[in-house]
Amino acid sequence: METIHSTTVPTTTSGWNAFPQQTLQSVDIIVLVLYFMFVLAVGLWSMWKTKRSTVKGYFLAGGKMVWWPGMFCVLVLAWLFLPIYMAAGVTTMPEYLQKRFGGKRIQIFLAILYLFIYIFTKISVDMYAGALFIQQALHWDLYVAVIGLLVITAVYTVAGGLAAVIYTDTLQTVIMLVGALTLMGFSFAKVGGLEDLQNRYFKAIAKSHDGNSSCGLPREDAFHIFRDPVTSDLPWPGVLVGMTVPSLWYWCTDQVIVQRSLAAKSLSHAKGGSLLASYLKVLPLFMMVLPGMISRILFPDLVACADPTTCKQICGNPSGCSDIAYPKLVIELLPIGLRGLMMSVMIAALMSSLTSIFNSASTIFTMDLWRHFRPLSSEWELMIVGRVFVLILVVVSILWIPLVQASQGGQLFIYIQTISSYLQPPVAIVFILGCFWRRTNEKGAFSGLLVGMVMGLIRMVLDFVYLLPRCDEPDNRPAVVKYVHYLYFSIILSFVTLVVVVTVSLLTEPPPEQMVSRLTWFTRKDVPAVKDPEGSGSPFPNSAAGTHQVPPPLAMQLTMIDGPETIGKDKTSALDGKKTSKWMRLFLWICGMDHREKDTPGASIAAKTEAAVAPPKEAPWVKHVLNINLIVCIGAGVFLWAYFA
Repeated sequence: METIHSTTVPTTTSGWNAFPQQTLQSVDIIVLVLYFMFVLAVGLWSMWKTKRSTVKGYFLAGGKMVWWPGMFCVLVLAWLFLPIYMAAGVTTMPEYLQKRFGGKRIQIFLAILYLFIYIFTKISVDMYAGALFIQQALHWDLYVAVIGLLVITAVYTVAGGLAAVIYTDTLQTVIMLVGALTLMGFSFAKVGGLEDLQNRYFKAIAKSHDGNSSCGLPREDAFHIFRDPVTSDLPWPGVLVGMTVPSLWYWCTDQVIVQRSLAAKSLSHAKGGSLLASYLKVLPLFMMVLPGMISRILFPDLVACADPTTCKQICGNPSGCSDIAYPKLVIELLPIGLRGLMMSVMIAALMSSLTSIFNSASTIFTMDLWRHFRPLSSEWELMIVGRVFVLILVVVSILWIPLVQASQGGQLFIYIQTISSYLQPPVAIVFILGCFWRRTNEKGAFSGLLVGMVMGLIRMVLDFVYLLPRCDEPDNRPAVVKYVHYLYFSIILSFVTLVVVVTVSLLTEPPPEQMVSRLTWFTRKDVPAVKDPEGSGSPFPNSAAGTHQVPPPLAMQLTMIDGPETIGKDKTSALDGKKTSKWMRLFLWICGMDHREKDTPGASIAAKTEAAVAPPKEAPWVKHVLNINLIVCIGAGVFLWAYFA
């Protein structure tokens, strides 16, 4: 048995003794360093695969991604929403709504909202979770761990664009699967199998529990998906409906997910990625959820701590330490070497999420906000703005981390679900109606978004003002917070938004034809219009109404945007031909901005009117194979839901 270094948390006044906490040995650290060097090499290699100095190359990976790395899609997106997005020829989700409804207020409103959602539910949470894992392994200060996590993440995100994100995600997914399956085997071997897990879980109570309260006790319905509709933490009607609407937002309209699908080589490749993702979605229950429950059995005094003072000493959060369950399992259970590899895997998972969000948030800010205020901005300017915005986003997200710690009793999963239930349903409803009900107009969509967002923000602010009390404290929160579960609030919010959008749309004029053609499920196959003979409005959102502007052919558009093969002679140096030092040229190359197109309005306009990259057509035999797999995936999902209901 190898020697391990450990530290012990001081004994509290109640006599509680902490489990010895292991730290990484030199072998683990070497594995960690080598892994991240390899990941960085993959990210830098991907720079050669795409034209990062262009909008399409940086934000859509050149439109050359095949199905096997495109893993972060789901079935509904690929079969229902993606054909519409491809027919519309959009780069971002706010851009789709701008085309579908016209005007600018929905696009700007949604772009700002998406950025807030990313800060609240994605970036700050991922940074906190990753830092928590590093803190458990190395006993670093939380914010030192955050900075360390961000350094290597930012390098290949800022430098490589979406291609670096997707290729490194693919590598990290393989490593994550191997490492998580290995840990799952160790965990079940340690606890004695699934039956022993079910028997021992309900006896896993911390020594610090005083025996007179329910604080820190396992829930009786812990192994059930469908729970009591009134008294449980996850009522089954809320799970079926209230959680489904935010899930549709995430998988079908979230820029982070959809951007990967829009980068697919074809619709068939996007569907293949969706199927692969759906198969992989079965694994987390066995690789992460059940091992997390095993962690409570093995380390009840840590994971299930019930005393605020004790919890503060263990994980720095007096509200509870359930978030350290999986990291603790990795650090304490795995042998030397594997421990370092699994730590790499966990950090890689969070890096994977961070890189995706950084790139997508940068896309939204650059294409939907900055370009709105500077419509003739050059691609050089867009590239600089996109990269600088990532840095600003990081700073704001770090400042939000203390609120993540304090909210919802320190439980990350509940925190994410609550914020999602307050902000995402109105957007999901507007997208669903916009894609599948052609009568939806701009006034109805904006009214629904506005009413829904006001309601959601009020509830979110109340949650932060009136924090969830401990189980042994009186609950003095307002009734709307105390009695209306966040999943039920999601249902109410979805229904109110639906009623507002439908009512206002029916009471106002229908949308013009150019706001419907190729922009809904039923009109996605319409023949594209090439001109606006009546002068009443342009079918292309970046053309002024009545000016009869016709966008150049697709091949010409792609040449104007990517053009090194055909117009390379027109390129100038990044500093307009001025002599630059070798170090400056190296820096510009790393950032993908060593060359730029001449700053002409035509190039900028062409970038805005670029058609969809991936063709929506599918070979018949490929379509049949994909549809058969679709049925298999749905059947497997129904079986698992029924089994654990």
